[in-house]
Amino acid sequence: MKTYTTDKIRNVVLLGHGGAGKTSLVEAMAYLSGITSRLGNVADGSTVSDFGKEEQKRGISLSTSVVPIEWGEYKINILDTPGYMDFVGEVEEAVSAADGAIIVVNGKSGVEAGTKRAWDLCEKYKLPRLVFVTAMDVDNASFRQVVEDMSALYGKKMAPFNLPIRENEKFVGYVNVISQTGNRWVGKEVVSCDVPDYNQANLAICRETLVEAVAETSEEMMDRFFAGEEFSEAEIRASLKYNVWDGSIVPMSMGSNTLCQGVYALLDDIVKYLPAPDMKEIAGINRKTNEIYQANYDFSKAKSAIIFKTMVDPFIGKYSFIKVCSGVLKADDMIYNVDKDIEEKVGKLYVLQGNKPIEVKELHAGDIGAIAKLTAARTGNSLATKATPIQFGKTEISTPYTYKAYKAKEKGEIDKLAQAIQKICHEDLTLKSVNDAENRQMLLYGMGDLHLDVVASRLLNEYKVAIELEKPRVAFRETIRKNSDVEYKHKKQSGGSGQYGHVKMRFAPSGDLETPYVFSQEVVGGTVPKNYFPAVEKALQECCTKGPLAGYPVVGVSAVLYDGSYHAVDSSEMAFKLAGIGAFKQGFMNAAPVLLEPIVSIKVVVEDAYTGSVMGDMNKRRGRVLGMNPVAGGKTEVVADVPMMEIYGYSTDLRSMTGGTGTFSYEFARYEQAPNDICQKEIEAAKANADA
Repeated sequence: MKTYTTDKIRNVVLLGHGGAGKTSLVEAMAYLSGITSRLGNVADGSTVSDFGKEEQKRGISLSTSVVPIEWGEYKINILDTPGYMDFVGEVEEAVSAADGAIIVVNGKSGVEAGTKRAWDLCEKYKLPRLVFVTAMDVDNASFRQVVEDMSALYGKKMAPFNLPIRENEKFVGYVNVISQTGNRWVGKEVVSCDVPDYNQANLAICRETLVEAVAETSEEMMDRFFAGEEFSEAEIRASLKYNVWDGSIVPMSMGSNTLCQGVYALLDDIVKYLPAPDMKEIAGINRKTNEIYQANYDFSKAKSAIIFKTMVDPFIGKYSFIKVCSGVLKADDMIYNVDKDIEEKVGKLYVLQGNKPIEVKELHAGDIGAIAKLTAARTGNSLATKATPIQFGKTEISTPYTYKAYKAKEKGEIDKLAQAIQKICHEDLTLKSVNDAENRQMLLYGMGDLHLDVVASRLLNEYKVAIELEKPRVAFRETIRKNSDVEYKHKKQSGGSGQYGHVKMRFAPSGDLETPYVFSQEVVGGTVPKNYFPAVEKALQECCTKGPLAGYPVVGVSAVLYDGSYHAVDSSEMAFKLAGIGAFKQGFMNAAPVLLEPIVSIKVVVEDAYTGSVMGDMNKRRGRVLGMNPVAGGKTEVVADVPMMEIYGYSTDLRSMTGGTGTFSYEFARYEQAPNDICQKEIEAAKANADA
């Protein structure tokens, strides 16, 4: 592949709902540009972008793939992203590297939850976008309905550039709104045709919208518009380019991926209307001077780049996907990882077409490529030179809230599993492995149940490690509600010196649930020597790590040692420690012990229509709704306190309730006393585990 300068590069991310046709659109683009000699198919796993075995098995995209396409004098870096919410981290990484977006909508399914999420991402990152409606060759596909639905959601900025021509209910061509000409497919060729009568009215409306948008670009254009002058096609296209760049116009076109219809025109529109990287600004911090450095994809400045994605494959190795932010990066350059403080030689530079690495000599500012086997490099790291160490901001990646406990099926594979999990976590920033020492379990956090299932399948197929995913244990606490007064004597004689420790202690709630225990002594007259006080406190410390009720940590206990006795020969620190343990267990169980369950503060953002369903579900989960806050875009944020054990599986339930549009986040709030039935179940489970 030849070298492309910044002005000849387009970085485009494909966004949309799962199954909208993003991958098959990439396949059509690859076929038309000559990358492939035949059209691949998602169903049989032969597409360029879905190259992973897991993707081919499931028939869906699981990670972002980059497919650079040469189109005339231009290079279009297509970033094909997953459509399912569980893999949103991959989408966020791709969006951060893109300069424009194509929102793909299935003409039959229409606007879906993934379509709205795609739009919101474009708004967040201020990405110019096109909308491409696929599957127009399918019965019941309606371009008009999609246009109406998108216009209802996002206003008059939706501008159809093409209108479908149908004959005998078949998609046979399109009307170009800008040139007002008809085009018909004859085999692979496009030939001119008359605009059908049924298109005339819509054509007039759509063209009027475009002309009004053009008129608003300058006062001179506005004067000409009111004077009744006609704008030329070249003037319309030139003006619309700036409308698309600033987001005031969103072009809509359509076609069929499987028949490669409309895709040629889409590629032309990408080049014409989406911006080159240098139309965007990007700034970092020069770590040597602590000044802001405006990289702005300027090829004449010092070289810098950012790693926006990492691919770790057991077979082809590790690749760090980079976007060059300034300068020209060349093979064999010395590169400095600003985040890791490591300088190393680049070696070879690649562009990846799916999983096929193609060696290139250099990458200009704004281009996307890959470097193999960078030491300690991670997603989000900034690459520069030691002379000009530029550090860029990191991409905001969604926080995972769905979690399950996991363990290796074979005990001998624990180390192998840890290494495999670490590699996958380097690749996927929305996956986290957490050691829950309190409950003696390992937790795997992801974006949803499908995400975790895919990770388990990858571990088995790619790393040959089988794991078990199961419902995690909740971190309960134990405390007391009443006071107790106990006496415990540890006395043991077995020949020679014996063991003797005698304590009298009072236990009461301390009121502080942040602290396990508060220990004090009120011994009078030396009935218990001072040198044995630490032994009694150590007994409390040990007992509080695993409570007598159900084996959970103890909190909020006040313990007072007020009397006892000792033996001049047989008493020892160990004897008093054992006496303290016995006294604690007895005193704790006599003081109305209870379990405390963790409560989380949860925020659920849903469309207004689903607010009632979400609040009703919260009540079923023993939640307390604290309030509702309006959110832009016709959404509501529901704030509630919910027991942590009740949010297990909430991700799946919420998506089911809200048609895939709802999102949630939570954080630990406090501990509260658990209901009696919950306490009883936990105590019985603890006993069963102890007996086993």
